[in-house]
Amino acid sequence: MDLAITDRASVERLQAELSKLPQYEPKTRNFFHGGMYCREVWRDAGVLVVGKVHKKEHFYLIVNGCVSVNGASPVHGPHLMLSEPGTKRAVLSLEPTLCMTFHRTDSKTVEEAENELVEHEPNSMYAVGNVPRQEVLS
Repeated sequence: MDLAITDRASVERLQAELSKLPQYEPKTRNFFHGGMYCREVWRDAGVLVVGKVHKKEHFYLIVNGCVSVNGASPVHGPHLMLSEPGTKRAVLSLEPTLCMTFHRTDSKTVEEAENELVEHEPNSMYAVGNVPRQEVLS
């Protein structure tokens, strides 16, 4: 059954509800090379994560595993998605999953890349590097 969330406001409401629960810190690795930034994120089965709003277009690759993005029908890896500016995703891992994003940037650190590539969100559940923000979890 496809219960797709089609608007950003609905993802933000979901994020507000999720922030009331214990938070999951996904294993995340970051790579910089030749004007590109790759973020590799591992998620356990049953984990629902709401990401930040992206400012620029980029690739979103489900390498392996299975997820539902914004409540849509399950997507099995490998599967490449194209993300547009303003994208905010709620990703439910239906099985252990590896996802990667690929961005054009001259940044050399995760902090620089996030400042350039994602909107500042006071209510985001994650600080730089996918670390749960404790001040939001009250």
